[in-house]
Amino acid sequence: MGVQISEIIPRKEIEFSDLKGKAIAIDAYVTLYQFLTTIRQLDGTPLQDSQGNITSHLSGLFYRNINLLQEGIKPVYIFDGIPPELKQEEIKKRKEAKCLAEDKYKEACEKDDTQGMKKYGGQFVKITDEIIEQSKELLLALGIPVIQAPAEGEAEAATLARANKVWAAASQDYDALLYATPYLIRNLTSAKRKKTSSGLYIDIKPELIEFQTVARELEIDRDQLICLAILVGTDYNPGGVKGLGQKRALEIVQQYKYPVEIFKYVQKKFDLIFDWQEVFKQFHEYESSFDEEIEFKKVDEEKVKQILLKHDFSENRIDSGLLKLKTLNESKKQKGLNEFF
Repeated sequence: MGVQISEIIPRKEIEFSDLKGKAIAIDAYVTLYQFLTTIRQLDGTPLQDSQGNITSHLSGLFYRNINLLQEGIKPVYIFDGIPPELKQEEIKKRKEAKCLAEDKYKEACEKDDTQGMKKYGGQFVKITDEIIEQSKELLLALGIPVIQAPAEGEAEAATLARANKVWAAASQDYDALLYATPYLIRNLTSAKRKKTSSGLYIDIKPELIEFQTVARELEIDRDQLICLAILVGTDYNPGGVKGLGQKRALEIVQQYKYPVEIFKYVQKKFDLIFDWQEVFKQFHEYESSFDEEIEFKKVDEEKVKQILLKHDFSENRIDSGLLKLKTLNESKKQKGLNEFF
């Protein structure tokens, strides 16, 4: 779900070319969910091979990363570790929502309701251990770095960005801002075009959110931003404070400034049913265990083909994608030689 602060966060559309040469830490779980929910057939079912194995994630990772690499972007994928105890309530709610969606999908199937099948088909996606391992294997074969976070992937991505190991964190959610990533990129791995409810297609461009711009325009610091998020609800306190929306929460943190004073006021005026200090600590005390240099390796073409052919991908399309990467690498080498001479 992520923190719901989209209405008040300043952002700007950019071009992929603006990110050329930059290493960007991508929240792997959010990206995999995106592929598994959007890369589907007309009846709502995911792409599958002849053995019934889901392949939407492999398709997304292969083709979208080729596009990113062609744009000169250096993707780094961050995988979630063990979720904090405070997140268990949110995880339980998500599981219940998935079960409900799955029941509705089955009802739609029984009625041969293709619209219902399409609507509910992507709402009970489960990222299994097998999907995670397949994703890591393909990314590494493509020469793309994979980092296993001890806990939340977005926290790790933001921490790497703060340490200048990458330039930015990339996610559809806004949580990385709470961990003070200097830059957050949205829509990085999204399809470049999206069909609207009216049937028209619109272009989807990356969005850049700068932490310093957020702080300046909202007139708050990081502690206040964390407090604002807690008031509207995070994965650690779903729902937040009942009766508080994003704009009113912003007014409160602007007025009372310090966490203790903010929540002293909130406790007087609203029903506070969670320990705000525990939630605050989750965002403020995260530490990364990654202390290595991030290394981008050469594409292992044979391994890539082995992985994808096993799942019935078209060999011609695989070769076409690999040729793009090969051409890209050769042009880099040629450019290096030209610069040398």
